[in-house]
Amino acid sequence: MAPSSQQSSSTAAWTPATWRSKPIKQSPAYPDESKLQKAVKELNRMPPLVHPTEIAALKANLRDVAQGNAFLLQGGDCAELFDYCEQDAIESKIKLLLQMSVVLIWGTNKRVVRIGRMAGQYAKPRSSPTEVVNGKEMPSFRGDILNGYHEDEREIDPNRLLKAYHHSAATLNFMRSALASGIADLHRPFDWGLGHVRDPGLKEKYSTIASSIQQTLRFLQVINARPEELQTVDIYTSHEGLLLEYEQALTRLLDSPEARSPAASRFASRAPSPPPGEADDTLPVRNLAIHGQDYYDTSAHFLWIGDRTRQLDHAHVEFFRGIANPIGVKVGPTTPVDDLLALLRALNPQCEPGKITLITRYGAGKVADLLPKHIRAVEDSEYRRCVVWQCDPMHGNTLSTEAGIKTRRFNDIYKELQESLRIHKEQGSYLGGMHLELTGDAVTECLGGSEGLAEDDLSTNYTSFCDPRLNEKQALELAFLVADHFSQEGKTGRK
Repeated sequence: MAPSSQQSSSTAAWTPATWRSKPIKQSPAYPDESKLQKAVKELNRMPPLVHPTEIAALKANLRDVAQGNAFLLQGGDCAELFDYCEQDAIESKIKLLLQMSVVLIWGTNKRVVRIGRMAGQYAKPRSSPTEVVNGKEMPSFRGDILNGYHEDEREIDPNRLLKAYHHSAATLNFMRSALASGIADLHRPFDWGLGHVRDPGLKEKYSTIASSIQQTLRFLQVINARPEELQTVDIYTSHEGLLLEYEQALTRLLDSPEARSPAASRFASRAPSPPPGEADDTLPVRNLAIHGQDYYDTSAHFLWIGDRTRQLDHAHVEFFRGIANPIGVKVGPTTPVDDLLALLRALNPQCEPGKITLITRYGAGKVADLLPKHIRAVEDSEYRRCVVWQCDPMHGNTLSTEAGIKTRRFNDIYKELQESLRIHKEQGSYLGGMHLELTGDAVTECLGGSEGLAEDDLSTNYTSFCDPRLNEKQALELAFLVADHFSQEGKTGRK
């Protein structure tokens, strides 16, 4: 049972500003408060970036994932740069997520929900306020929303909040127009070239899968079958909700689509009633949906709390507990089992399926020891089949070469995914998704994969300003491996 202090905090009165009364981690020190307030005031008057109807649709999709009826693919840049707001970069990520999802649909035999780490992933937590670049100590690069990567751009600049908004808006605008124009029509041919795969056995396996997908798509085209899933798709946006000044400014009290739906009525009926004589305006904001409105963070469809900012009594949890968006929480080696349930009870006291995604990130060597304990804590509680379990196999597997280059091994990434799939099956739970740092560009930042990238290859095209990303071939290969796992499991289950 959760402590009474946690129960009281989850039902306390909430506004988009109550986080300011709490301790906060990873909060930047702006050198000029008046400039900050001017920028925030400007943000307050800007229109929402996403609509509550879209947010409600994503939450409904995530409800399907939580209940084992769909699979979640989430991916994009570690630290999105303003420079990535251009046609080719956006298109390459959309096409990669689409191609990966086609492979996963084939393997899982489930609908795939797609979320991009894009149109807002401009802030990055850092372990130290300073770093050494070319032998010189300077303020750490904290993402384009706060400061720039170059030496003369390291001062925190509040005007970057507005730049982040406008770059997010432009990215979203192009994403929507590209999807509306048919870029996501799955009848269009894909480049299934597998010339980079060096292992003959692996190449044959991938070729068999690709051939099966192509034959299915051709058959559907011949018979003029055009189900919605094959014509267009939704790609939702997400980022870490790190910078609360920005998130608060884009949080709005809006009409709730969920309040008008039968599903929302069911959830509202489970909401706690106010004590006799208590005024409605002291209710937690999540219950405002009963009255037809709720608070939405309109900066993105989906936001997550990072590993460094999930303290129960701190500002980020306080802010996140009041917004109607679906929420992610990073779960790692430093997450106590008791904290996991307390977080769920603070962020989702009504046990709404799909509201919370637990994004596990342990490292390939630790997942077997830590994941079962976290699964049992949740699955043996009132939150069984309410959360989405998602594996982030990237962040726990970062290392540095002897030359000091930050990288990740493809085999470690896949091992953590493979172990997570096995453990969830053993525990009777469902691993509903994967969360990847990837790019549609031909970068050389992660070791291994079918290309056989070695340490000497990293300098060929290493362009990340933060963490290493899978390139398009490595990301697609990972989709093949996961799809094959599900496919083989399905064949075993049918015997």
